[in-house]
Formats: sequence, structure tokens, C-alpha cells
Amino acid sequence: MTLPTTDIPHAPADPALKPLTIGSRTFTSRLIVGTGKYRDNPTMQAALLASGAQAVTVAVRRERLVNDKGESLLDFIDTDRYTILPNTAGCFSADDAVRVSRLGREILEQLGNPGASWVKLEVLGDRKTLLPDPGGTLEACRELVKDGFEVLCYSSDDPIAALRLKEAGATSVMPAGSPIGSGQGVRNPHNIALCLELLKEGDAAYPVIVDAGVGAASDVAVAMELGADGVLLNTGIAHAQDALTMAHAMRHACLAGRMSYLSGRIPMKKYATASSPWEGVISYIPGE
Repeated sequence: MTLPTTDIPHAPADPALKPLTIGSRTFTSRLIVGTGKYRDNPTMQAALLASGAQAVTVAVRRERLVNDKGESLLDFIDTDRYTILPNTAGCFSADDAVRVSRLGREILEQLGNPGASWVKLEVLGDRKTLLPDPGGTLEACRELVKDGFEVLCYSSDDPIAALRLKEAGATSVMPAGSPIGSGQGVRNPHNIALCLELLKEGDAAYPVIVDAGVGAASDVAVAMELGADGVLLNTGIAHAQDALTMAHAMRHACLAGRMSYLSGRIPMKKYATASSPWEGVISYIPGE
């Protein structure tokens, strides 16, 4: 029997493709990826494409724009395809982070890149944990906001610290899933959920992006299922044995996690719930 096509509903538009707005910029991809730590620039270039990302971070202080082969990193980044997001990785004081942010803006202005007025702010507390310095981050955020930057702030998963950054004018707060490059994933989902609740209270569209610690595609899915608006990662792709395939995996995990969150998961229960109803079931008792 052939069913009439009019009885078959059309698939709805993919809800995960709803654009993400961060300040003055809008993206269809909710994955932001880094450009460091790859074995070579061609691998980085291919991984960026496979990830589907539209925004990519460049460490202004740590990244040498020209390597020992005479290759410029920027020659491998298509600025017509990607918006470059400078970051202040490697800064351990507010003054240093502000200086590096302004340097990044100057570099991008020379390139004519539309990302010139935004920055991913990192002010680190020490070289062992690479956890953010709350006071230094808050100080630098305030200064950069006054200077006209759209500031995306790397933060701990402390909900109050995250809220103070939003109050200081941060365009986006980016709580850490776990320490940078650790591959531990989202170690404290409860705190990330609290960050999301406080940061979005009264402003559901405020972008919250989980940053740092991603090791596998499942980590991205977990962050997105908690309600994060996006995920930023680098090492999880760059140091994977097969960076290109991992980039594909991260891309799909971001989409799957977002769709799972939007669809509304079933509640967790203590006991089992039968998939089929008990009513109308004919009982069979052996021997009868």
C-alpha cells in the first residue's frame, strides 16, 4: 500500500542552526576553535574547515605569526570565511592583557578583519593550573569595555565570579569546563548550570560559552545539553591522533547537544518505567 505523500509531515527546520549572536556578530556555527598546537599549518587549516567553525581564536602573545619555515599563520586562515578572535593567552596581569588586546586589535585592523574590536580575555593566576585570576580578569574587563572592546571573558565555573564579569560589561562570559588543555571535560555540571541560570536571568539571549578542558566529542555534547550557547576548544582537536576526524566529531557533537537541549530531555527517575503500557496485557501463568 502506498501512503499519500500529503499525509507525511515535512521535517521541521533544524533548530540547532538558529544563529548565535555575540555582541555585534552573528554566526550559524556554535563551535569556536583555536589555531594553536597543531603539528603544522596545513593540518590546522583542514581542521578548521572540518569543524564548521566561523570564528577562530589566535593567541596574540604566544603565537608566532611566522614559523621557522617562514610560513605566516595568517596565510592559512581565510579571513573571508572566518572571523578572527584574538585572545590574551599567556597573560598573568590585567595590564598585560589590556596591552595584548590592543595589539591584537591593531593587527586585525591592518588586515581589514571585522573582528578587530573584540577579544577573548584571559588573565591567568599561575602557570600550573592556568586557572583565571578573578580580580585581574575583572579589572581588565572593565578597562577593555571602556576602550570599546566586545569582551568575551574566560572565567572559572564560580557563578558569582561569572556574574560579576557580566555586570562589568562582558559581552559573553566563558566558564571553564575544566583546566585548559586537561581533556577532563565538564567536571562540575552543577556549577555550569548555575552560571547559566544567573547569567541568563532576565536576559535569556545572553551568550554563555563553555571554554577549556574539552577532550572528546561527548564533552561538547554535555556542555551544549546543559544549555550553553556554544563551546570553545583547541587542544581536543589539535592534539588528537587524527585532528581532521576529531574536528568533524566536535562539529556534530555541538549540533547534537544543542538539539538535545532544545528538545527537552525526559526526567531522571529512581525506578524503571515500562515503554509499553501494562493495560490490556494478557498475563501468562505457567501451568494454567
